[in-house]
Amino acid sequence: MTRTVDPSGHDLKRLATEVPQNVPVVMLNLLKFREAAAYPPGHEEAGGSGRDAYATYSRLIVPMLRRAEGTPLWRAQARSAFIAPAGEEWDEVLLVRYPSIGAFIGMVTSPDYQAITVHRSAALQDSRLIATTPEMPGALTPLPGS
Repeated sequence: MTRTVDPSGHDLKRLATEVPQNVPVVMLNLLKFREAAAYPPGHEEAGGSGRDAYATYSRLIVPMLRRAEGTPLWRAQARSAFIAPAGEEWDEVLLVRYPSIGAFIGMVTSPDYQAITVHRSAALQDSRLIATTPEMPGALTPLPGS
């Protein structure tokens, strides 16, 4: 299984071209925490768990989310990967809504955001970040027969 935590410039360019520009986007975050945070040598916050490092990242991102008009929608503990490749397990699931993919990209490329990514990188053993849009007809209505 390929472990992924930090995006590349190529990833951001692909995101900007694949996601429609003028619709709200909800980012699906799948998070797997490190047992012990993995800060770079000499970092003043070395020590603590991956969850501790992610809590620091979460606290610091709040003002940036507000500026980007981002809204956390849902956060939950992942219990069991029912349909997934063997060994793929997640600790937490998080949904965050942005008014557009441009608002999200603007936030994650800002110098303020870049300064706090050390906490996210130290926290996570693995992650997935999936952009979703409400483009499916009937996406917010029950499926037939439900």
